[in-house]
Amino acid sequence: MNEEKLLAILRLQKSKAIGDVLAKKLILSVGDVTQIFKEKATNLSKINGIGSYTIQSLLSKEALKKAAKELDLIEKNNIKYTYFLDDDYPTNLQHCIDSPILFFKEGNFNLHNKKIISVVGTRNMTTYGKYFCEQLIEELAIYNPVIVSGFAYGVDICAHKTALKNNLDTIAVLAHGLGHIYPKTHKKYVHQVLERGGLITDFWYRENPLREHFLKRNRIIAGISDALIIIESAEKGGALVTAEIANSYNRDVFALPGKVTDTYSKGCNNLIKYYKAHLLTNVSDIVKQLNWDLKKKPKVIQKQLFVSLNKEEQQVFDYLQKYNSALLDQISKYCSIPIFKLSSILLQLELKGVINSLPGKQFTLA
Repeated sequence: MNEEKLLAILRLQKSKAIGDVLAKKLILSVGDVTQIFKEKATNLSKINGIGSYTIQSLLSKEALKKAAKELDLIEKNNIKYTYFLDDDYPTNLQHCIDSPILFFKEGNFNLHNKKIISVVGTRNMTTYGKYFCEQLIEELAIYNPVIVSGFAYGVDICAHKTALKNNLDTIAVLAHGLGHIYPKTHKKYVHQVLERGGLITDFWYRENPLREHFLKRNRIIAGISDALIIIESAEKGGALVTAEIANSYNRDVFALPGKVTDTYSKGCNNLIKYYKAHLLTNVSDIVKQLNWDLKKKPKVIQKQLFVSLNKEEQQVFDYLQKYNSALLDQISKYCSIPIFKLSSILLQLELKGVINSLPGKQFTLA
């Protein structure tokens, strides 16, 4: 990626009136991120959701100045990054409407064609939670999943350490820039994580671990995985927010039950009680739900009848009906639909129960 493009992306990130959802809409509408800052204001105002305040935010000299400074830090520190339209952008995140347009990374990992499990929970993990977390990941090891968590105290660090102990790749999603490690006591684990996975964040290099950052980064933890596991949680907490996000992304959520009198089981018990999570008692619960047991026939999904499709959705459906399954690039080429637009169409078809997304940007009829 050239400097002009990266600067434009950073400038977009720092525009106060624009989040990831609106940023994607702008990019996909205009066609290229660099063109956004060259486009006439009258043309931008024709895009749904773009008003005068948003346009004024785009033209902010302060945002440009901060973006240029961040670009300099990225180059000086040789920071790696992934843009949401890049081929190496995680497939699972591509289908999340508010996933970051750009995230920064450090380490050695490739999430394509991988089974990915996120494990989160309370920072005040009990002996019961610790034992279950360690046993679960140890038993999951034969399926070679990538274990994702937030590198915090309690369940997070337990999940990372147990993954490393069982020679599994692990990804730490940070609530701050790569210029920090929080908590500082976990610095001793960074080298191991970088050898068997890495660090991911959408925060700029010197951004601090603010309270609101932890909630924001939870969307990456929820979206990047095939399933989310909640080990322990009080009635309120970040893990429950992550569970809500995962449910909105149509991810499988699992929760470890506990005694009704136990403070750090109340959140999990409520998730199960209100049908927001599957009851988790052993590794087979996950394996069966995610259809990882290769000895068994894959579960048959009943197609929804009389689904209403628009012209482009019907075009993609007809192509998959003819060839059964196809890669993202193949669908794009055959249907003459740009990949940036096709991703949204495929997401809608998946939400309607018409298609299934498979690892490696492959799609098949449900």
